[in-house]
Amino acid sequence: MKVLGISCYYHDSAAAILVDGEIVAAAQEERFTRKKHDPGFPHEAVKYCLAEAGIPPGQGPDAVVFYEKPLLTFHRLLETYFAVAPKGLRSYLQAIPIWMTDKLWIEPNIKESLEKCGIPAPETIYFPEHHESHAASAFYPSPFQEAAVLTLDGVGEWACATLSVGEGNRLRILEQQDFPHSLGLLYSAITYFCGFKVNSGEYKLMGLAPYGKPTYVDTIWKHLVDCKADGSFRLNMDYFGYLDGLVMTNDRFAGLFGGPARNPETRITRREMDLARSVQDVTEEIVLRIARHAREITGKRYLCMAGGVALNCVANGKLLRAGIFDDIWIQPASGDAGGALGCALTVWHNTFGKERTADDKHDKMRGSYLGPRFDNEEIRAWLDANGYKYRELSDAEWAPEVAKILASECVVGLLQGRMEYGPRALGARSIIGDARSPKMQSVMNLKIKYRESFRPFAPSVLEERNSDFFEIDRPSPYMLLVAPVRKERCIPLQGDEEQAEELTEVVNRLRSDIPSVTHVDFSARIQSVNRDTNPRYHALISEFEKLTGYGVVINTSFNVRGEPIVCTPEDAFRCLMRTEMDYLVLENFLLFKQDQPKWDEKDNWRETFVLD
Repeated sequence: MKVLGISCYYHDSAAAILVDGEIVAAAQEERFTRKKHDPGFPHEAVKYCLAEAGIPPGQGPDAVVFYEKPLLTFHRLLETYFAVAPKGLRSYLQAIPIWMTDKLWIEPNIKESLEKCGIPAPETIYFPEHHESHAASAFYPSPFQEAAVLTLDGVGEWACATLSVGEGNRLRILEQQDFPHSLGLLYSAITYFCGFKVNSGEYKLMGLAPYGKPTYVDTIWKHLVDCKADGSFRLNMDYFGYLDGLVMTNDRFAGLFGGPARNPETRITRREMDLARSVQDVTEEIVLRIARHAREITGKRYLCMAGGVALNCVANGKLLRAGIFDDIWIQPASGDAGGALGCALTVWHNTFGKERTADDKHDKMRGSYLGPRFDNEEIRAWLDANGYKYRELSDAEWAPEVAKILASECVVGLLQGRMEYGPRALGARSIIGDARSPKMQSVMNLKIKYRESFRPFAPSVLEERNSDFFEIDRPSPYMLLVAPVRKERCIPLQGDEEQAEELTEVVNRLRSDIPSVTHVDFSARIQSVNRDTNPRYHALISEFEKLTGYGVVINTSFNVRGEPIVCTPEDAFRCLMRTEMDYLVLENFLLFKQDQPKWDEKDNWRETFVLD
């Protein structure tokens, strides 16, 4: 039996497919359309999933599932507008016509779109709730037979957070917190106020936080958030603009923090650094309170998490170290894209009652390598047709040769295996380099990614070497846990030097013997690489260790700022030629940038990508 899950019409649209309950394929639409956070119907992702599941043209899956209930969302919007009237008129006039002409007709729209994908429209489409889909994406693929499940995000239909319990093949929501009191929207409000883009720039705020001091923590607790011991809380809506306007914060919010919001792309000041640190501290405290409550009322030893807030890997690391649960598992596609997988899983298990197996050790995500792959023959034909220069490596040559290039402080774009599902590059669509290099962070940020210099990079470390470099006692395969770099590897600070007013004064200081992956607070967002899950990437890092003694490399997503992660060899080659990357690896083919024909683009690609 084949079940297709779909998420779309808000942001990060995606499709996923199950075959007899097994996760066979999943991908975000942005990777195919090259439009970051593409909200449209995932035509290309659906076609990919159907092909991967072996469904021929003209035939469809046995069931189609949409990740939320649109009518409940419409009810929330109407009730909110009526509650704040006459305020909110501009927002009402902008939103309601779209709903009346488009979004209220999602079911027929889905059927029509499926027909455009070449498959017959199903008689029935299933519509679980948004947070039910999130919770299912967290629990059902997890290793755990039983677990507490937390979902935290901006908002679904009404829910902004839920606490569930998963047992075997059943998942029950026990408690929920409703709009407008949302941890995700609090974090997004300060993201907006600091000059970053909502639903995209929250990870920048997390990366900026260690540069700041918790100056505004007391202000946030006093004026913005009233949080109880169980983690439930209320926001003081007098300071926020998202109920009755088109902005996240209002003038009263600006008065509380000493002036208007920062304009995007302008200088980041001490205020923004301290605001980032303060809301991060508040977020971590709320998450810890909710987790303690979850452990108390469910009695479960394990925790699963999903929703946009679950991508806050700093909070996740702190939660793990708090020891509230024996272990936690976080869905690697925790945002709305993961809803496509979750809605399919909840129908398979909760609606159809299908059994589930779990061994408390291994998850069902296949390393999150669930997207397309390209074989050597296909790549060779494409390279030859375009006249690109390459060297073909044998399987035996591949890892040693690429490792040697990395050890020479060159930057390599790596495309191998199936594309990752979720926002993290995990060695299949990654840009990699030498973590020992003190210059690599700034080189990658400014000359390759074309992004802010303060942004940290993650280490990919051999799973068996994880504890040699970081203070963590378990794998972190999905880059969703932050942990301290081991103290003996760190270079002590001199006085209060990390509290400089300018970011540029502190970004490039040496902090450890793996400086390119050591953040300003001596932490790192870890991806541990398993030999069985990604054998080729593991072999590459192993060869690098033979050359250097370090079983760790720097890893960032294969894209430039504002662009989705690359999907195809053509996407990867374009990225190579647009940047100061040195080499490109396409499966067994090695391309040196300086050997390639002159690159001439008619369009200004920097104007094509909307900055995040």
